Amino acid sequence: MKNIYFIGINGIGMSGLAKIMKCKGFEVSGGDLSRNYVTEELESLGIKVYPEHRGENVVGMDLVVASSAIKPGNPELEKAKELGIKVIKRGELLALLMNKEKGIAVAGTHGKTTTSSMLASVLLGIDPTIVVGGILPEIKSNAQGGSSDIFVAEADESDNSFLFLNPTWSIITNIEADHLENHGSLENIKKSFMQFMDQSKKEILVCIDSKNVREVIKGRNNIITYSLKDKNADIYCDNIEIENGLTEYDVYIRNDFVGRFILSIPGEHNIQNSLPVIYLGKELNIPLEDMKKAIFTFKGAKRRYDVLYDKEIKIIDDYAHHPTEIRATIQGAETIEERKIVAIFQPHRYSRVKFLMNEFEGAFDKVDEVILLPIYSAGERNEFNVTLEDLSKKIHHKNIKIMENNEDVENRVLNEGLKKVFLFMGAGSISNIAHEIVNKLEERKDINENFKVI
Repeated sequence: MKNIYFIGINGIGMSGLAKIMKCKGFEVSGGDLSRNYVTEELESLGIKVYPEHRGENVVGMDLVVASSAIKPGNPELEKAKELGIKVIKRGELLALLMNKEKGIAVAGTHGKTTTSSMLASVLLGIDPTIVVGGILPEIKSNAQGGSSDIFVAEADESDNSFLFLNPTWSIITNIEADHLENHGSLENIKKSFMQFMDQSKKEILVCIDSKNVREVIKGRNNIITYSLKDKNADIYCDNIEIENGLTEYDVYIRNDFVGRFILSIPGEHNIQNSLPVIYLGKELNIPLEDMKKAIFTFKGAKRRYDVLYDKEIKIIDDYAHHPTEIRATIQGAETIEERKIVAIFQPHRYSRVKFLMNEFEGAFDKVDEVILLPIYSAGERNEFNVTLEDLSKKIHHKNIKIMENNEDVENRVLNEGLKKVFLFMGAGSISNIAHEIVNKLEERKDINENFKVI
């Protein structure tokens, strides 16, 4: 096998695997309908990225890898089947790579990108293979091929592709209702996580601050628990102090003091995310001071409280799109931001808005203003009869506005945004809007460069 083609190659998970396979000496190419921030890196590695899906693109391929977003009828997918080319899912390829190594799979409804990225940062000294769902600043990529037998990756529960994996260690950050268009119910999601745990070879690190996690671990004996507040957990923290944008806390493993750590990224959820990282760092013999330094300098993966601009106006780009993620991101912002916070939210998928509608109530209560953008469909049809007006009423914020076009958002930020923090949130195209506004801010000549940043 020599030639591999990725359908939907610009997706964050697909692009990571494409890079790994290129590093392993395969000829790699792929197609996608839109360019994004990973496309240039793929091309710099010699990977051909086609700007549209055409059947002739897969001619001569030995293997085709299809993103979970690719539906039947895709011309590349159908041509591959017609030619008898083997087609596998992204999760199957990840499993083929990880299951041969000492894999660490990070699963959970939220937090898996930050947790896996932080873990990768802590383990960089032993040169692991890395495939994560965000751009890791330390390697300026979402993937690297390592020389050791340690393999760090996210485990995607959205389409059950994590059930291809047999990791040595696994981490479960939380379990909640999401991707119900695939799973149907929370009970089905729990069953999937239970099967995932059955397939883990060694220890399973779980956050028992999640009620659903506590329910699925009953009766298991290879569980390592961690918690933000429960001192009966195997791993817990104490003496949390937040000052000048830094979070300091003590970490204990089985009641033994490990050390005092400092996080530079906000939010109690990120303390939670660090706890299994510290445990595995110790298991893999990472020196304590190296761990402390890596956690302190960790700035988060791209699109996880990603500060794009911080002068007279502050622009933050964040992937949060589930109500729980939104609350956590806003809680973190509250701890470090002193200026008024404006949340600009692009809902993601009609199905998610429909299934999680009630959970959006109160999610934005702690910001000063909410701007609601049209729902990003991600290829879905609005068969769920949901509207922005419905969502706006459910959010029920005292200062909420619906803005139907990007120009209105740009005008709001550029003309009325002085001394405010704009928190762009969503999993769709909203990041492009934030970056475009930053470009215009940097081009402006009427800004007082001496404005005091607070």
